[in-house]
Amino acid sequence: MATHNSSQPADSRVNDFPQNFFDKYRKSGATRDGGKMQECFRTFDTDRDGYLNTLEFDGLLSQLFSKRGKPYLLTDSQRTELFNLVDSNKILDPVTALIIVDVQNDFISGSLAIQEGELIVSPINNILDTYKFDLVVYTLDWHPHDHISFVENVKKREIDPASKVKAEHAKVQDEVIFRIPGYEEGRIQTVWPRHCVQNTEGAKLHKDLKLLNNALYINKGTDPDIDSYSAFWDNGKLRQTQLEAELRKRKVTDVYVCGLAIDICVRFTSLDSIAHGFRTILIDSACKGVDQQSVEPSREQIRKSGGLCIDICEMGDIYSLVDRRPEIGLHAARTALGGKKCDEIERRVITQ
Repeated sequence: MATHNSSQPADSRVNDFPQNFFDKYRKSGATRDGGKMQECFRTFDTDRDGYLNTLEFDGLLSQLFSKRGKPYLLTDSQRTELFNLVDSNKILDPVTALIIVDVQNDFISGSLAIQEGELIVSPINNILDTYKFDLVVYTLDWHPHDHISFVENVKKREIDPASKVKAEHAKVQDEVIFRIPGYEEGRIQTVWPRHCVQNTEGAKLHKDLKLLNNALYINKGTDPDIDSYSAFWDNGKLRQTQLEAELRKRKVTDVYVCGLAIDICVRFTSLDSIAHGFRTILIDSACKGVDQQSVEPSREQIRKSGGLCIDICEMGDIYSLVDRRPEIGLHAARTALGGKKCDEIERRVITQ
C-alpha cells in the first residue's frame, strides 16, 4: 500500500468512507486477494494521486483500529510507526493459538496449590467451547525427581559461594545460587516444594479441564539442572522447547494465554511469545497467581512489552475482530520490520 507524508489537507472525501470498510473483511481471507487490497487502497486514496497522504492514512487507521465503529485514539508516535507499515493481512486474517499453561493437579490441590486455582478450569472450558482456535496448546511442568527447583534437593548440588542462602537454611521461595558443572556462572534458582514430578498424579492435568483432540502438548522443566517457567525456553535461554517451531509451522499470528500462574509461568510464556513476534493476548480472568502482590506488576510488564491483557468478557469482540486494538497493529508492524523502529527504515513509496 503506497504512502507518502504530506502536510497538504486531504480531499473532503476523506470523511465519506463506508460505515466501516474493514468489517466485511474480518476473517474472510480477503486480505490475501490482491483485488480486494486494491479496493482498499482506492477507497482511502481520496485525491486519487496513487498515494495515501497522512490525512488519508488517518482515515484508514480510524476504521482499521476501532471497536464497534468507534476509533481508538492513536499517539503521534503510533501513527508514525503505522504509517510506515500496516500489515492488514495479519490484522484481519489472524491464525490463532490458545496456550493453556500448567493447569495441573499439584498447582490446584497438591504440593504447590495456588489459591483458588481450581476456579480457572470452568472459564477455560468455556473459552474452548465458545471459540475455535487454529491450535490449542497444553503446557505441563514435567520435572524429574532430582530437579533443581525442589527445596528437598538443595543439598544434592554444590552451592555457589555468592549464594546468600546456604543449603542447610534453604526454605520454600528462597533464591539459591548453585554451581553447575560445565558452567562458569552460578545458576540462580527459586526453590519450591517438590511438584509435577514426571508420571505422577500431581503432574496430570486437572480432571475437569477439557482436552481437545489434535491439541499440542509441551513438557517443560525436564532438565534436572535448570528450571523452565516459559513454555518456549528454559530459564537460562539455553534450550528451546518445540513450541515456537510448531507455531511457525502453522503460521500462527495471535497467541492467547491463560492458566497458572499469572506471575510466573503464564508471565514468562507471554513475554517470550511477544519476544518471538506473536501478537499476545493474556486472558486475565482465566489465570490465578502465586503471590497476589506480583500479579499486577506481571500484567503491567506484559502490557509494556506489547501484549494485551483482557477480561474474558472482552474475548468475543477481540476474537471476532469487532474490537481491533492499535497495539495489535503496532506489534504486527514492528514484527514485520524485524523489531526495528520505523525511522530506521528507508520509507518505500510503491506506485499502484
